Formats: sequence, structure tokens, C-alpha cells
Amino acid sequence: MMECCESKAHHHSPNLRTIAIVGNPNVGKSVLFNNLTGRYMTVANYPGTTVQVARGQARIGTVDYEVVDTPGMYSFSSITEEEKVARNILIRENPYLVIHLVDAKNLERMLAFTLQLLEAELPTILVLNMMDETRRAGVQIDIPKLEQELKIPVVGTVSTTGEGMKELLHRIETYGGKEHHYRIPIGGPIEAALNKSEDLLNDSYLVAKRLIGLLALEEDRDVLDLIKQKQPEILFRLEELRDEIASHAVSPVEYEIAMQLKKEADRVAGQVMKTSNGGDGFKEKLSGFMMNPLTGLPILFVVLYFGLYKFVGEFGAGTVVDFIEGSVFERYLNPWFTRVVTSVVPWAVLQSLFVGEYGLITLGVRYAVALILPIVTFFFIVFSIIEDSGYLPRLAMLIDRVFKKIGLSGRAVIPMVLGFGCDTMATMVTRTLPTTRERLISTLLLALAIPCSAQLGVILALLHGRPLATFIWAGVVSMVFLFVGYLAAQIIPGEKPSFYMELPPLRWPKVSNVLIKTYVRVKWYFYEVLPLFLLASVFIWLGQLSGVFDLTVNLLKRPVMLIGMPPEAAKVFLFGFFRRDYGAAGLYDLTKAGLLNGTQIVVACVALTLFLPCIAQFLMNVKERGWKTGVWISFFILFFSFGVAFVLNFALTHLGVVL
Repeated sequence: MMECCESKAHHHSPNLRTIAIVGNPNVGKSVLFNNLTGRYMTVANYPGTTVQVARGQARIGTVDYEVVDTPGMYSFSSITEEEKVARNILIRENPYLVIHLVDAKNLERMLAFTLQLLEAELPTILVLNMMDETRRAGVQIDIPKLEQELKIPVVGTVSTTGEGMKELLHRIETYGGKEHHYRIPIGGPIEAALNKSEDLLNDSYLVAKRLIGLLALEEDRDVLDLIKQKQPEILFRLEELRDEIASHAVSPVEYEIAMQLKKEADRVAGQVMKTSNGGDGFKEKLSGFMMNPLTGLPILFVVLYFGLYKFVGEFGAGTVVDFIEGSVFERYLNPWFTRVVTSVVPWAVLQSLFVGEYGLITLGVRYAVALILPIVTFFFIVFSIIEDSGYLPRLAMLIDRVFKKIGLSGRAVIPMVLGFGCDTMATMVTRTLPTTRERLISTLLLALAIPCSAQLGVILALLHGRPLATFIWAGVVSMVFLFVGYLAAQIIPGEKPSFYMELPPLRWPKVSNVLIKTYVRVKWYFYEVLPLFLLASVFIWLGQLSGVFDLTVNLLKRPVMLIGMPPEAAKVFLFGFFRRDYGAAGLYDLTKAGLLNGTQIVVACVALTLFLPCIAQFLMNVKERGWKTGVWISFFILFFSFGVAFVLNFALTHLGVVL
């Protein structure tokens, strides 16, 4: 979706009028953002969070605007950190205009948030996106009548094709951010308390005091903090109002308000929506099949088999890597670089830094470019296709029941799947999970049992042609994932997870979207991975010179031999600490040298998959979960990985399994 992105500190520009694009996840906000800004933007973390917010500039008519692509949010009553960031942009940055983007065929479900925006007195344009899919689904929307009901501009668009964009630009130009006054009648003790809270809130707030009062009555921490900054003296009165409601109301405040919003949204939608006998029956059936365990698991197996095993494993890590590493590097580049360096640099010590056994070029660049880059590229192609097709949320729904057993919800499928790309990035994404317990369990499982794409690709290449070995490796790692997750869910205190996710329509992935997403991710990954590979080569070189490397390898030889490995494999595990994929690539070299048999390959693959997280992921664990937790996770994984490998080696050897 992004053609040009750059990470830098970025703050709200006071000289530009701000347009904030808001809406549920998966409604096309990023596509609309690209259409408005021409894809020139900055991407930066929102202050105090790891949630990224994209900002760009757009000229509409004769006026320059700053356009903000906010994270997905369902309502002002936020749960996740992304929703809180989106809400803070609305409440604290005072946007000139809010564009609420909705999936038109699901208007009834998304209209409640539109009503909240109107009640907040935010100047809003409602954009009904995906009108082509809405028409195919047999849904008709009377847009002029919806405008009359809401008293704001309403525009129908198809952001992927540009349909409706001219009208939207015209509406932005002519609307001029006019305010409106829309009140949802709630009634009863809550309405009385709201009126009193509005009287109490006499400081200046950037949104309607009714909304601030409503969120305060819901005991929203961020809003209470905002009131504490402006009017600390009224907090006790708001507490009294909450107690007053509790003594009269049957249900919690937030439930009563949500029901009133839904009732009003249903009324408005009923006035403007008609459904005829249309629709894409096949897509609806396929969507159901994907979420039903009986049919969804075979579909998942097909996706994993053809997407990861055949495409990433066999073609990417097999055919492409063999060609680049064998034909290009080993036959041409490495010998040429060795000749050049030895002729230019007279000292053997410095020669070994560049072209020795662990040289910057012969090891660092070869691993990064010949082994890791092709595998990462093919993985991100598959991930972009899965993401663009709408399969990912359905996978979340499918595995939600299983994930509940290990203390997670289906929402955790997003960091878990991202972990197959890069565990460090995925650990950062665990911030989107709503509870501390879920974030901790996810971090532990990502560090223990989710191989990154580069490591996974090399392991699949090692196991290529050994179907039983592949099955044993995948089975052991999956059982460890579920077993440790189940134990963690029993031990770690905290509330049980709940799950809600918007389902986007199934659609054919757009080739341009897949290519742009893949390009941006590979570019980011490669910029991150190449310096780390080169740095690891320098550390190993320094470690060899100082003797620290040999000392550490000698310490590792005993535990490595206990799991049935040759002593040479100790280097592989040391490499694995620098980077997991670095270790897997070292294992690849040992196998090519004929030092490992089938059983040893499987045991090594299991041990290395479960082994310590790489330095980058370890530092991210510490940053996200704190020093004690980060160190404890690594300490547990170090002993647990060798323990599982020891048991596996013992079982395979004594059962006489030939692999």
C-alpha cells in the first residue's frame, strides 16, 4: 500500500488544516490516504507508543491539508492501544475535518461510530467505500436520504479504482468543516447524569462536552486523566454521578449507551438501506468454510502447504537460494572478492575480516543476500496475498477457540503470523493485544516457537525431500507451542481474553497491492538485516581474535553433544544467538558438508527453532516487557530448548527411526 515511506519523528503541523481518516480496520483507509496524498508521507510512532501513524500532505482546490491515516477504531470507547491513539488524534489534535470511511454493505454495523462522531461535534464527511462490492451483494443505499438524516455530506466511493474521488474532493472543498449538533437520546438516569456532567465540564475541550462526560461516566482512564489536567476539582462529583447511575441502572453504563447507539443506527440504516436477492453466494459460502473447523483446517493446511512449504520452502529456499548461493556466490563472487582482498590487503588478520571463514563478504553478505533475502521476499509475497485476500481475519476466527485454551484470542493470530516474517517486529505488534496477560504469553511464544521467515526457509530447505522429518519437526514445535501456551495460561494471572474482529469481504488480491507491500517490507527488512549480519561477522571475528568465541563454543560443545550433535554444531547455536536465521544458515553449511545425518538434522532443527531469541528480539522483549521478564523468558527458553531436543533425540534413537 505504501510506495514511499520513511520513519522519522513527526508532530502535528499547526499551519495546515488536518483531515483525519477514521474507521474500522479493513475498510480501505490506507488506499484512500494514498489517493489523497499521492503516497508521499512520513510514518512515525505516535508519541509514547509503538503504534505507527502515517501523515501526508494534499492540496485540494487552493488549500493545503495534512492528512492523517489513523489506526483502526470501532468506537470512542477504546480497548486497544491503536484505538486509543486514533481517539487521541480526534480529541487532542482538533482536526479541521474527519472522514469516516465505512464498508458500505456493512453500513448498519458501522453507523454507530458515525453517530458518535456527530455527537462529538466533529466536522464529519461519511464515505461509503466498496460500493462495487455493495452493489454485487444486492445492497442499495439511498445516499441523498442518508444525507438528510445525518445532515452531513455522504459520498459513495470505490477507493481502489478511484470511483467517487472527484465528488469527495469537491465535498471537502465546499463543506468547509461546518459543525453540527446531533444528540442521541439516551434517557433515564444516564441522560440526567450526562446533563449534570456537561454543566460541570466548563473548561475548553476540543470535542463536545457531552462526549467527554459520557466517556468519564464509562470510567475511561485517558479521559479522566484529561479532566484531571483541566478540572481536578470535579472528579469527585463525576464519581458521585457514576455511583448514582449504578444505584438505578440494571446494566453497566457502557452497555446502555452501546444499546442506544445501536438502536439509533438501526433506525437510520432502516430508512436508507434495501437488500435485494443479489450477492456473491460462492464467496459467502467460502468465507463460512474458512471459519468452520471441519473445512477451515484443511483449507489452512492447503495454504500452509502450497504457500509456505512449496513456494517459500521448495522454490524460494530451494531453487532460488541454490542458484544465487551456488552459482553466483560460490562460483563467481566469493573467489573474485577473495582474490581482490588478498591482493590489496597484505595482513592475514584483516583479510580474514573480509573473506575468511566468517568474513564480512564471504559469510555476512552471502548469508544476507544469497540465503535470507530470497526467502524473506517469497514469504512476504505469500503474506501480502493472504492479507489482501481477506483470509487473515477468517484465520483469526478459525483459531480463536484453540487460542482461548492458551490464554489468547484470535486477535493474536496477527502477531503470530507476522512472527513468521520477523519475530522482533511481531513482538512490537503484541502491544495491540488488549490485556497484559495476552501480551506476555504472546511474547513468550514468539520467542520460543515461532521461526522467522529466514530461519523457517532455511529449515524447510534442510528438510526438503524428507517428508517424515518435516512432519516430526512441525509436530514437535506445534506441540511445544500449545503445551507451553496452555501452562502459561494456567500460571499467569489476569482476565480471560474476549474477541471481536471485523470481517472484510473476500476478494482477489490486487497484483499492484501485493507487489508494493512486498517491496516496502523487503526493503525495510533488508535495511535492518544486512547491517546486523555484517555486525555479527565483525563480532565473531573479534571473538575469534580475543579467544572469547572459542571459549563460548567450547562451553556449548557438551550440551550440543548431549542432544546427539557433532561438536562442530556448537558454532551454529552461537550464531543463532546473533540471529536465528544466521544459526539456521550455519546448520545449512554443516549439512552440505555431510556432517549431519537425518536424525541429527531433525533434532538440530527443533533445537534451533526453540533456541534463544536473537539479540534484536531479546532487546525488544526487554523493552516491551521489562528486564526481569525479558531475561526470565530467555533463561527458560535456553534450558527448555535443549531439554526438548534431548528427549527427541533419545526417542528417535531408541525407537530406531531412520530419517
